[in-house]
Amino acid sequence: MDDLPDFTHYGYSLQKELGANRSGGRITYLAIEIEKQRTVVIKQFQFAKTSSSWSAYDAHQREIEVLKGLQHSGIPAYLNSFQLPDGFCMVQEYKQAQPLSVNRSFSGEDIGAIATQTLEILIYLQNRIPPIIHRDLKPDNILVDDKLNVYLVDFGFARVGDGEVGVSSVVKGTLGFMPPEQLFNRQLTEASDLYGLGMTLICLLTQTKPDDIGSLVDISYKIKFRHLAPKLSLPWVKWLEKMAEPRVKDRYPNAREALKSLPTASIHPPEVQMSQANFTIQANRIGEVITRTVDVTNVVPEILLSGHWEVQKHPQDPKMPNGNHAWLEITPSTFEGNRVPCQISIDTRKLMAGETYQRTLLLHTNAFPQTYSIPLQVQTASIPVQNSSVSFYPILALFFFVLMACRILLWAALPASLLPQAVGVTSFGLLLGTVGGLQGSAWTLQGARIYLGSQLASFLSIFLAAATLTGVGMVIDGLAGSWDTILAGLIPGTIGGWLLGLGLGLTTEKLLEAHVPKAEAIALALTTLFLALAVALGLLLGFGQWQILLPLTVSAMVLGSLLVHAPLKRAKRIAAYRQMERNHIRPRN
Repeated sequence: MDDLPDFTHYGYSLQKELGANRSGGRITYLAIEIEKQRTVVIKQFQFAKTSSSWSAYDAHQREIEVLKGLQHSGIPAYLNSFQLPDGFCMVQEYKQAQPLSVNRSFSGEDIGAIATQTLEILIYLQNRIPPIIHRDLKPDNILVDDKLNVYLVDFGFARVGDGEVGVSSVVKGTLGFMPPEQLFNRQLTEASDLYGLGMTLICLLTQTKPDDIGSLVDISYKIKFRHLAPKLSLPWVKWLEKMAEPRVKDRYPNAREALKSLPTASIHPPEVQMSQANFTIQANRIGEVITRTVDVTNVVPEILLSGHWEVQKHPQDPKMPNGNHAWLEITPSTFEGNRVPCQISIDTRKLMAGETYQRTLLLHTNAFPQTYSIPLQVQTASIPVQNSSVSFYPILALFFFVLMACRILLWAALPASLLPQAVGVTSFGLLLGTVGGLQGSAWTLQGARIYLGSQLASFLSIFLAAATLTGVGMVIDGLAGSWDTILAGLIPGTIGGWLLGLGLGLTTEKLLEAHVPKAEAIALALTTLFLALAVALGLLLGFGQWQILLPLTVSAMVLGSLLVHAPLKRAKRIAAYRQMERNHIRPRN
């Protein structure tokens, strides 16, 4: 306060200094008008202390006369003036607002309102007779209060008609905000002030400091700012670029036309978030109609999101009337709202079974970016042809299981073969033991609820018992007094028979679990059993005998045909099903 001049005898009490251009001899103060106790702004012009000449006094007097005639809510009103020994002071209405050069946060709607109000002030000035050109539109000279009211200040460089108003500075304007015609002292028009306003708005939208605005101008004076505002809507980009065109004829001709062309679209477009970025869908049955929901949300709530869905064209999809899709539907297809649940419906009745379909859903909106892509993958249900292919593991397991059981049986018969008189007795004991072992395995399998295996083991037991009874007369004479020899064959026969029956039953059960038909499962198990027996005998007696080679060859051929029968039958059924689907949509080229 002690450093401030004393204006009390002029009726004003200075409060603080608001700003100064000391080289131009201009200082601005906040003051209280003592008589009315109202807050005012005093601009002091000091001619004697600067290089400014007193001839500029007449120009400032003319400025005062012009300001006296301005009556607009966006221009602080002229109140008074008084002369000082070294210059004079002008008193204006005080607005409790801050210049746009002060760092603040404005929404897109706020910036649109600032642009509109500033253009309305310029329209008022340009409609004056003669029209007034401000010539110094920049962030420092546009004030905005807390209620978003806009005020244009500092007419020190203004031009009224063809005459100079203020000459308080050598450079009449501010670099970076002066249009090229002003910079090169060419004729000014009503389009000249639009350049400064455009550059000011670009500063706000790109968070560029006023002193750095020149860095956005190229050698041809073209403004480049899109990279600093990637989310700025395209209508606003084009409008601002036209406002700041270096050539006068490329700008809007005046403020009225600029306001008329002001985009109605939001400065910052909506921003979309979706509940899912992609879809992978599995159909559980043939002809299923599947629905999924994706929530489309706009995270810029002050702007209404609008959009429409499209399925990207695919060469395999047939053309449909009215832009519909053959098997995809999205509802609503067109919408407005900031939180919209959209239902995706997939009709698999026209699709081939057991295939993967990949498509792309496109959402076109008024947001940034304008188009969103959602990959969609649909896996249709499997072909309704039972997979009856045979697993080799149960077959191999049974084969080696039978070989092991045969080794036990033959291990017991081998010592007896050295004593020809005991061969029949020992073999009889082996057969009896095998019959008992097979029946024992049948009971074991029945207890485990493996009923088909149990039946097969019982069948083999009965078959072998009948064969034993047929040959019992051949050895009946040697049975007397040979119970120990019988017992020597009975025990390993029982173990081997139990293993044979158990392996046969378990293998049949595994084949049934693999969806092999019952008859085929029995045939496979029995054929594998006979093949293993033939191999076991061949390993013992040699493969050169026809009695061994014939059953080995026959059982091998039968087993081979059984193994290839199932996949061939399935392939035939699949071919027939595909023929039925010949008019369905294919997944790819």
